[in-house]
Amino acid sequence: MSGPALGIAAWGLVTGVAMVKSGLTLAQALGMTLLVFAGSAQLAAMPLMAAGAPLWVLLATAFCVNLRFVIFSAQWRHYFGHLPRRQRLALGYFAGDLNFVYFVQRFPEPQPAPGQLAYFLGTVAVNWSSWQLASIVGILAAHAIPTQWGLGFAGVLALLGLSYSLLNERRLWWTALVAGAVSIAAYQLPLRLHIVAAIAAAGLFAWLLKRLAAR
Repeated sequence: MSGPALGIAAWGLVTGVAMVKSGLTLAQALGMTLLVFAGSAQLAAMPLMAAGAPLWVLLATAFCVNLRFVIFSAQWRHYFGHLPRRQRLALGYFAGDLNFVYFVQRFPEPQPAPGQLAYFLGTVAVNWSSWQLASIVGILAAHAIPTQWGLGFAGVLALLGLSYSLLNERRLWWTALVAGAVSIAAYQLPLRLHIVAAIAAAGLFAWLLKRLAAR
């Protein structure tokens, strides 16, 4: 995790600044980064909160953005399903995208094996610490950072870097292209619903590709 830790920290810094710039108090921003701990969902939800969007739109957006963790958790269940529920819930809180990628590469066989829990905890320790430390710095220093610095664009670059590291199959590249195309085509939708539309289209497209590959 040492490689992508810098990108994760940059993303966390941008998110921390964005939370304060969106109107959250210091306590609210700290609570959000520590309790929610989901950068993409936070970045998607904050403009909606600032615009006063209905609660159902906020919840639907965060749910769709984090829907991938249902898939991750279903896969991790093969490795950690034997653990007590309380421990599995704790692991679920710390789980991240890159943790999943590195874990399944290290343990391709979906079954319990020695060293898996230690490997998981090692990767999430770096991921969680990189994110939280940078996010808290961004929250505390938000008012001292001029908006002209273009932190929003820096956040986009950080997200693109992380996304690129996950695109290791041709099928994923096509899915990403579909998501981008739908997002641009639906950009004029209110309340940033183009994000929800892009996620739904990408999920459906990936499912169709998987069905075709199975045939």
